[in-house]
Amino acid sequence: MNSANLLQFFDDHRSRSDPLVLATVYETEGSTYSKAGALMLINQDGVFRGMLSGGCLEGDVAVRAQMVLESGRAQAVTYDLATDDDELWGLGVGCNGLMRIFLQPVLPKTHYAPFAAIAEVLRGTARAVVATIIEASSTAALLGATVVVAEDETQAFGVSGDLAGQLEIAAQAVLAASGSQSSRIVDGDNDVLVLCTTVEPPPQILVLGAGLDAEPLVKFADELGWRCTIVDHRPAYIDAGDFSRTQAAHCIAVDELSTTIDLSQFDFAIVMSHHFISDRSYLRQLADTDIRYVGLLGPASRCERLLSELGSAAEKIRGRLHGPAGLDIGGHGPEPIALSIIAQMQGVLASG
Repeated sequence: MNSANLLQFFDDHRSRSDPLVLATVYETEGSTYSKAGALMLINQDGVFRGMLSGGCLEGDVAVRAQMVLESGRAQAVTYDLATDDDELWGLGVGCNGLMRIFLQPVLPKTHYAPFAAIAEVLRGTARAVVATIIEASSTAALLGATVVVAEDETQAFGVSGDLAGQLEIAAQAVLAASGSQSSRIVDGDNDVLVLCTTVEPPPQILVLGAGLDAEPLVKFADELGWRCTIVDHRPAYIDAGDFSRTQAAHCIAVDELSTTIDLSQFDFAIVMSHHFISDRSYLRQLADTDIRYVGLLGPASRCERLLSELGSAAEKIRGRLHGPAGLDIGGHGPEPIALSIIAQMQGVLASG
């Protein structure tokens, strides 16, 4: 999911006070395009952002979204694709899996809850867990009631009292472990099924060096919805490059990086100034951070030489340092190298 596209779609509709439907995958079996927690927004014309099935089911989901908007009531739908009958949907989807999707109205009169709170998470730097009631044995009005739990804040929508507290407890457990989880909660006469799913903000990448090879890196990252900040100590490099897809571009003296930029906000860093002394200073400053991936352009021998000159800082960064950066996928030139670096970052991201 490219969260940037999802957020732009949301912002455009909220600015016009247009209603939306939030579709969330809450259970899958077998081979499916998306897993629990995947999100999609659909407007009243059936236009959507986000992909749940690679295009196989989106049309039917959009039709059902119109029913949700007309009734004002959330609903769950199951798509069982684990069949050899290609005529099931008239599409020949061939996914051989089962997917359950929950659709809930996201309306101006409720201030676009709960997606407005989810949007805050996607724009931020810390993850949160969204706990949503997707089944309720005796109170249909509870369907779609949601609690959003972050490390320092809890927001409840359509639910209160003891039940809201139990949803928060369930969400806190998932927040500690990440991932998604469904559980049942009994509250008086009500037996509810709750989906707790982790919402992760898109990763933030610090690009240290604004040469021509930084441009395709930023472009690939932007296509994934990742957020890039580029830094260089050479004004001409910043001015000459096309960095319109970055969140920010800074011209900063190399040794002032850690005192000028909040390095704690970044998930990945790539050192690509092509200047030995600058790269050494960058690595020394990055060694004192918790950034889990630090990439370094250049051959392995250059990486080892830089580490040998870092002294005690070398051991702080060695386990996170990838030099040369990128997977060995073949190809030469800025674009293949940028692709290999993004692929390596994606692997680190997926590994948790």
